[in-house]
Amino acid sequence: YFLDKSDKYDSRDVERLQQDDKWVENYLIWRHDVVDDTLKMIDESFQWRKEYTVNDLSESVLPKWLFEIGALFLHGYDKEGYKLFWFKVKHHTRDPKQQLDKKKLVAFWLEHYAKRDHGKPLTVVFDMAETGISHIDLDFVRFIVNCFTDYYPNFLTKIVIFEMPWIMNAAFKIVKGWLGPDAISMLKFTNKSDVQEYISVEYLPPHMGGTDSFKYSYPPLVDDDFQTPLCENGPITSEDEHESKEEIDADTKEAGELNEAQNLNQKKMNSIEQISKSEETDKTEVKPKNAKKALTTFKGPLLHISPAEELYFGSKETGEKKCLIVLTNVTKNVVAFKVRTTAPEKYRVKPSNSSCEPGTSLDIIVSLHGGFAASLQDRFLIMAAEMDQSSGAGLPELTQFWKEVPRTKVMEHRLRCHVIESSKPSSLTLKDNAFNIPAKTNEDLHVQLTHLLQINRRLEEQMNRCLWFQQLSVVLSLLSVTVAAFCFYLAYAQRS
Repeated sequence: YFLDKSDKYDSRDVERLQQDDKWVENYLIWRHDVVDDTLKMIDESFQWRKEYTVNDLSESVLPKWLFEIGALFLHGYDKEGYKLFWFKVKHHTRDPKQQLDKKKLVAFWLEHYAKRDHGKPLTVVFDMAETGISHIDLDFVRFIVNCFTDYYPNFLTKIVIFEMPWIMNAAFKIVKGWLGPDAISMLKFTNKSDVQEYISVEYLPPHMGGTDSFKYSYPPLVDDDFQTPLCENGPITSEDEHESKEEIDADTKEAGELNEAQNLNQKKMNSIEQISKSEETDKTEVKPKNAKKALTTFKGPLLHISPAEELYFGSKETGEKKCLIVLTNVTKNVVAFKVRTTAPEKYRVKPSNSSCEPGTSLDIIVSLHGGFAASLQDRFLIMAAEMDQSSGAGLPELTQFWKEVPRTKVMEHRLRCHVIESSKPSSLTLKDNAFNIPAKTNEDLHVQLTHLLQINRRLEEQMNRCLWFQQLSVVLSLLSVTVAAFCFYLAYAQRS
């Protein structure tokens, strides 16, 4: 394919394919490990990506009015923790002149999210409230379907269709034909009474029976609504509010003491033994059990962050309410960082706004506050930027720094929450071993489940073939018996 059509591909896509095993794996999973089908899908998606200039799509190259009408946007999460991709059908009108720009808007949002959250699957919501025959645009719907079935592999979890008018039943019969058998099972037709089976009320607008007060507006782009971080004892002073001299002095003293303590323990930050010693000397800062061994690391240009993707909290049964984030400064300058969350009322973060010296590591403790429980929809955002050597590391300097630093120089990394539902181990041996067994992420379980489904499908196919051969054998046997009986009859008739 590359030799014959190299001019039809974007070289950046080819380079990524050669380096990103996860991307290749997603293509294979979506095509049931059939290599020829996988290659065909890669070929088609790469040609489409170059045709639509997907790698170069940005807000500046698309008409502003497309973002302003709010027909397409990302917001909220379903009950399984997957991002919601909303299509407000009532804001869409058929217009052949605008069709290409609208399709590029779909590609923009998908690529924007794929790059930001490393290809974690999406849930598509078709909100068809207050729609009619004038809003039906099968060509546009087919394009959205093709994006998930042909261009973005293993990127779709389900399609939730809310209050589809009866007049559109015929149209969606056609859509089912485009989806194929695998994707048809992902269609979920809902109304106000059962949509909460897939999406909790906190991410449903009022007209869908929810409590989400979110109202789309542009600019800026809709984000995850990360809010001001919380320190160990409650909200820190807002960055935009005026701080009194006394508050600044107190915060500076606290930050100075914290930095001094961090410098004294720089060489001990990543040692499990030293963590346990720290627990004995300071009972108020208990290190979380599940932070005993870092399993994955995100290697960013400024900071290495461990874990790379998920913070593991226990359920009410397990009772684990603390997690550890380890930051390692890989630059030659001081790196300022701060932590934000989508659920500030639930979590306490210490430190939530500080700095990290060159070549050192720093621990951030994230703990659940009060009687709150972690949720799959909760997210954390770690922001980092390099500071000049002359800049101070106190809270006033950090506050001023974050006001002035350009957005382009800020590294951002998102972490999601994972709730461990398993009960407590019954023996000490199991409990100790639990730290040495890598926890399986949703993606790992999804891959295993997909693999099991593939094996099951193959077994079913083999069984069907066996049954077919069995039936054929029975028919041939009956035919043979019939022929033999007929021959005996003819022989007997000739003799008589």
